[in-house]
Amino acid sequence: MRLHDISLELHQGEVLGIGGLMGAGRSELLMHLFGIWGDRKTGTVELEKAPLATAPAACIDQGLVLVTEDRKRFGLVLNQTVGFNLSLSAIDEFSPGGIVDRDQEIKRNDEYVRSMRIKASNQETIAGTLSGGNQQKIVLGKALMTKPKVVLLDEPTRGIDVGAKFEIYELINDLTAQGVAVLLVSSELPELIGMSDRILMLSEGRIGGSFTGSEITQEALLAAAMRPSQAARAPEQS
Repeated sequence: MRLHDISLELHQGEVLGIGGLMGAGRSELLMHLFGIWGDRKTGTVELEKAPLATAPAACIDQGLVLVTEDRKRFGLVLNQTVGFNLSLSAIDEFSPGGIVDRDQEIKRNDEYVRSMRIKASNQETIAGTLSGGNQQKIVLGKALMTKPKVVLLDEPTRGIDVGAKFEIYELINDLTAQGVAVLLVSSELPELIGMSDRILMLSEGRIGGSFTGSEITQEALLAAAMRPSQAARAPEQS
């Protein structure tokens, strides 16, 4: 999959939804922005008018974080504790001299266990023993502990129950209320429509349509997702 001619703006406190069929390039777009997929041949990406870094650690330092679609492979260290996973991305905050301040780490983890409503006996609970919804909350908490300006959410409610879904929707609304910008990829059109201020539909690695307000309907989104690229529509040269 290659991405072509992708141009978008994401504003403070906004949810920009990204939709499309499987293989359209949705996850690839988020991973590319986070510096873990593909090489950019042309174009630029900026965050607050400064060039965006091209490596994950530097992106986090700049204020952009990715919540991956595959929490078990890339989002969590399943055989480690809730506390270990929560503070992993922000561990430098608790180790200014190279030695982790466990008291501060535990205190901050407790704050996120409560605010994310993570149901676990304590911070020493092994993350892999928790439900999918609670695992996803840990992944989100780990991302939010870095105090991001932009959050890339790739299928944040996949594989979790309805109750956990609504809790994550509330967390997204809380983020935007605080001015955080969210780029949301979802395969569920009702979720995409319900959570997004604007929606871009991808088709074959290109933007198939851009929608806002009353333009956002399931029929319009599906039509844009199935729109063939200009290259596919062009007649073959003899």
